[in-house]
Amino acid sequence: MTRENLLFAIIGILFGFIVGFIFASTMSQKNAMSAATVGAGSSQSLPADHPPVGSQDAVNDPAKIREQVTSSIAKAKNEPQNFDAQMQAAELYYQIQRYDQAIEFLLKANQLKPTDYRTVVLLGMVNLDASHFDVAEKWYQAALKMKQDDTMVLSGLAAATLQKGDAKAAEDAIAKLEKVDPTSVDLPQFKEKLTALKSGK
Repeated sequence: MTRENLLFAIIGILFGFIVGFIFASTMSQKNAMSAATVGAGSSQSLPADHPPVGSQDAVNDPAKIREQVTSSIAKAKNEPQNFDAQMQAAELYYQIQRYDQAIEFLLKANQLKPTDYRTVVLLGMVNLDASHFDVAEKWYQAALKMKQDDTMVLSGLAAATLQKGDAKAAEDAIAKLEKVDPTSVDLPQFKEKLTALKSGK
């Protein structure tokens, strides 16, 4: 398969996913709106500062969505110095669980802005989802050097170290999480997995 054909195949997958996602979101929104208007005036359905929800341009014009997806990926490839374009392409790939492609664009974004905290955290998260546990741990540790009390990062770090079977590192991560957020809903399962890891089960 040529590079151009591969690109078109990827765009097709992205297009199908996004159309489905928008359709599902629209149907959910319509149902919620219908329920909200029963027994109440339509003017009270949404907060006064809520953005308009009536536009269905994206759903009614699939070609427009395809054009946007194509444009986003092409822009990221053609403008390697454009941080926002790299992030947008990474998010598109992440939505369809193409983790390695998402990581590729996140790494480019990180090269452009090494101190951007969100990018560093996303590199930890996407590598964790891709089962690259060693790499995920590295990025989560980097994120913690930038912000020590982020419970999401601490949870991600604990998950990565548990998955790779590093009991000591997992214990340290869990202890830090518990110190920052003793009520974290993740703590019980982390402790259970740590006990099993230590016992060799």
